[in-house]
Amino acid sequence: MKNNIFQTNNDWAGFITRVTAGIVLFPHGAQKLLGWFGGYGFSGSMDYLTGTVQLPWLIAFVVIAIEFFGALALILGFASRIWAALSIVLMLGIIFTTHGHNGFFMNWFGNQAGEGFEYHLLFIGLAMATLVNGSGKFSIDSALSK
Repeated sequence: MKNNIFQTNNDWAGFITRVTAGIVLFPHGAQKLLGWFGGYGFSGSMDYLTGTVQLPWLIAFVVIAIEFFGALALILGFASRIWAALSIVLMLGIIFTTHGHNGFFMNWFGNQAGEGFEYHLLFIGLAMATLVNGSGKFSIDSALSK
């Protein structure tokens, strides 16, 4: 087997981690890019990310691209290691810019100023497993690495 970015162990663990990560990330990307699931769509999301969050335009665009196209790529198992690494950087950025000051826990009962970062840590764990293991079974990467 070639030693490249598409190499995968072709196992169930890779499949489960990448598909779970992709399914969890996709609605967030679809909110930001398409306005699905109650989102604001591309223009509204860019306005929020550049205005309220104060991200540079390019970074805001990359956030939306990672959340939408990265999620689809993870679900399909295409270049999963790259998308997993980008997702880890994304989640760390979200923790440090937006959710870190709210503490660890999600805001289940509405008694915090905002959401904590436990979701982001869980996602980082899934992405790290995908980064280490590869895409697993039923992935484009598996087909490409043969």
